[in-house]
Amino acid sequence: MAWRASLSRNVKEIRFLFCQSSPASGPAREFVKKNYGDIKTRNPTLPVLIRECSGVEPQLWARYDMGVERCVRLDGLTEAQIDKKLEELAKAGVA
Repeated sequence: MAWRASLSRNVKEIRFLFCQSSPASGPAREFVKKNYGDIKTRNPTLPVLIRECSGVEPQLWARYDMGVERCVRLDGLTEAQIDKKLEELAKAGVA
């Protein structure tokens, strides 16, 4: 997980969107609970926003330079798959 330390160099902001109670958002909620501290410790200046909204599909957004944003839907993904999607978004910021 060395890529996490360079997250703030490639990404300007990360946003997690999920429902507070739906089963589809369960893995996204657990991912945030387990990994938020590590991400913020390694990237203290990186804004990591958590947005909860009733009935919304779980999503992960990354904002890059010049306001470019990319979204990944997290519905049906496990915590490990969410971690992989975050890594992919981080590496996309290098290009």
